[in-house]
Amino acid sequence: MKRLGHYRYLQLALGLVVMMTISSPQYVWTLFVKPFQTEMHASLAAVQVTFTLVVVLQTFFSPVQGYLIDRFSPRLMIALGAALSGLGWVSASWATSLLGLYATYGLLCGLGTGIVYVGIVGLMVRWFPERRGFAAGVVAAGYGLGAMVTTFPVSHMIAQSGFRQTLLVFGTILGCVGLVAALGLRTPKGNQVPGAIAPSLIGLSDGVAPRAMLRTKLFWLMFLMMTMMSTGGLMVTANFASFAREFGVADALIFGFASLPFALTFDRLTNGLTRPFFGWVSDLIGREQTMAVAFTLEAAALCVLLFYRQNPYAFALLSGVVFFAWGEIFSLFPSLLTDIFGTSHATTNYGLLYMAQGVGSLLGGPMAALVHDRAGSWTPVFWIAICLDLVTAALAMLVLRPMRRRAFARW
Repeated sequence: MKRLGHYRYLQLALGLVVMMTISSPQYVWTLFVKPFQTEMHASLAAVQVTFTLVVVLQTFFSPVQGYLIDRFSPRLMIALGAALSGLGWVSASWATSLLGLYATYGLLCGLGTGIVYVGIVGLMVRWFPERRGFAAGVVAAGYGLGAMVTTFPVSHMIAQSGFRQTLLVFGTILGCVGLVAALGLRTPKGNQVPGAIAPSLIGLSDGVAPRAMLRTKLFWLMFLMMTMMSTGGLMVTANFASFAREFGVADALIFGFASLPFALTFDRLTNGLTRPFFGWVSDLIGREQTMAVAFTLEAAALCVLLFYRQNPYAFALLSGVVFFAWGEIFSLFPSLLTDIFGTSHATTNYGLLYMAQGVGSLLGGPMAALVHDRAGSWTPVFWIAICLDLVTAALAMLVLRPMRRRAFARW
């Protein structure tokens, strides 16, 4: 059994590595926008369609990607996704038109990252039935931390060798590393995972099919809650640089660094660390209780940040707390979903829930911009995000938790 325990953590480590290799297409994209815009003589809006394609294909196609992973071999499908993500960068290095950029970076990276993301999360919650929150959090953290490893080398190579050579070299490296790590992944057998699960984490069934899940109020409540958290969080995180400039703290020096770059680096770190941390906490005290604590913490941090918004130290440090209290949705929701609806269709089911992130990404940015243009200030955006946090925290404890208990007693 001890040997099997070590093997489970090897699987977790491999999942983390694969997840790290597919984070750069989204998080490092900003470094390639200006070079593509200049060389193709295209507008910023036209080039940014590429990023929209990545996000839309990653999130709204996730149910199909999840179904394919459940239907066929998770190992081979995740390996295919990692290869497609790397190939997207390699082929984009030869793109000479906007259509070519959309078909390479947008299409291949979007599909590839989506397959890997839902596939890895779905696989890890099977390997760790008694620590689902922690396992989902570790691999979800890899999606953000991977970009921390590549951002500076990619930026340096663009300056030294040009953006096309950078895409070719890093696309090859990331694609090959992800492919090799993915081929080491395995689906757990019955004797490879603990047979007993803590009573607080017991769900309704070992395997509820996607169609049956879609007919439950529990799923749609979770979808609504994740959409609310994604929308509110992205309203803030997607416009963070604009907040800093309007509040007059973007260029202020803190700890010897400019406030905005320091805050963005600190935020990425806390946004990664929160996923395994709150996932681990939820394994101990329960998912809904952890949601209530984390979402309330984010609301409180936003309130204090808004009050001290013209203090660069407070702005930078409190922004880290905001990101710390928001990023855990990517460990809490998939683990709770699997607690409730079982492991047999875990990847497909999470693919359906992950669409909420896509809805949030489409609503968050435009909604924040619209509110700002109407009000002439970012302050109302903060209050909307605070309200969404508090409402979702209340739903977790007052509606979701008792609904799950009633459903479990009935089923």
